[in-house]
Amino acid sequence: MDAQVLLSCVWAFLACVGFGLIYNIHGWGNLICGFGSALGWLVYQGCIAMETGDISAAFLAAVVIGTYAECMARIRRCPVTSYLQVALLPLVPGAGVYYAMRYCVDGMTNLFLSTLLHTFGIAAALSVGAMLTSSVLRALLPRVHWGGRPPR
Repeated sequence: MDAQVLLSCVWAFLACVGFGLIYNIHGWGNLICGFGSALGWLVYQGCIAMETGDISAAFLAAVVIGTYAECMARIRRCPVTSYLQVALLPLVPGAGVYYAMRYCVDGMTNLFLSTLLHTFGIAAALSVGAMLTSSVLRALLPRVHWGGRPPR
């Protein structure tokens, strides 16, 4: 593993711990969110290194983050959305939106449309990956006993 990839995972972890404070996530929950973001960023960077394309890399990272968030939420008995939203933040295509709008203002229509569609593709891959994972795991995980009181 390249040191630069690991360093970027550390930065993703620290950035999401900061956002966890904004979302009022306390204690271990904030560190768990940060670890989820580092894990997702590691999967994303690994897929990019294998040249799978950034849209499929975003989808696979969202699947991993969604699985992680669902499991951590059930173990800690907390809402999934807090883990999921914070951990997905490093993957949000903010630069794509910025450059698309810049090309639009500069009158570069072809670059605007291609950048905007690519950005929408990444955003859709993130949302579909998280939604698909959540739907599948919510169908399967109620049958799994996580400790404490058994489900009814």
